[in-house]
Amino acid sequence: MRVVVAGSSGFVGRRLCPALVADGHDVVAMTRRPRRYAGAGTPVYGDVADRDSLAAALDGAEAACYLVHALHEADFERRDAEAARAFAGAAAGAGLHRIVYLGGLGDDHDDLSPHLRSRRHVERLLAATGVPVTVLRAGIVVGHGGISWELTRQLVERLPAMVTPRWALTRTQPIAVADVVRYLAGVLTVPEAGGRIFEVGGADVLSYLAMLRRLARIEGRSPVIVPVPLLTPRLSSLWLSLVTDIDVPTGRALVDSMANEVVVRDDSIRRVVPFEPMGYDDAVLAALGERARSGTAS
Repeated sequence: MRVVVAGSSGFVGRRLCPALVADGHDVVAMTRRPRRYAGAGTPVYGDVADRDSLAAALDGAEAACYLVHALHEADFERRDAEAARAFAGAAAGAGLHRIVYLGGLGDDHDDLSPHLRSRRHVERLLAATGVPVTVLRAGIVVGHGGISWELTRQLVERLPAMVTPRWALTRTQPIAVADVVRYLAGVLTVPEAGGRIFEVGGADVLSYLAMLRRLARIEGRSPVIVPVPLLTPRLSSLWLSLVTDIDVPTGRALVDSMANEVVVRDDSIRRVVPFEPMGYDDAVLAALGERARSGTAS
């Protein structure tokens, strides 16, 4: 199958492309800088902000994996919506049979954060032109280079003591990036996955506070962690930007989302792509191992 990966050089995309090649797919790595691309697949220029580029990038493709988002931008909701509209229109014009989209977990009955609302909006926009869309909704994805994971790691490694807001007690279901890739690749070739929404998560349901403490234990650290209920989202995001590499707009979007419980309610994906996902500790060890092999400094 000829598959276009939009976001091929991103955190998930650069892992998904080689997995799809290994599965025998003809992978087109859509990127704004094809000359610099050194990953798996055939690089082709494509920019979701440049509608004219999308038709050429999608020409001859049967499916696409859409991994694009603008979380680091202050107006990410508008940018993500415009990008999804453009991509959906181009996908319909190219006659694609399926789009696979990685969205975000969260109960639709909750007061979802702007970040999670944007993910839901993108789901609808991608499906608006008639191409069947398979959505995988995930919470925190644990892997070297992932924004949420790096925030967790840097807090534990850089602070001997920390205060955490109310979101530290919110439950989430972290998933290893390797398992996300396995699900994304798996649903591509399953006919009954077309047009469906799946929830994906790892083996453990944990609070953010428990995640911090378990990571600290694995690394042999003993930070003092004190939840403080009066720390506002704005102060939380400013604090995160001071002690981690996360910029303020991204930090605010993440902090707002941490108020929403993100756990799997429907595990039907386990029957469509059957395997046992990793637990949190194993995902952490895999992320730390990849970081060590990459030689990345703290």
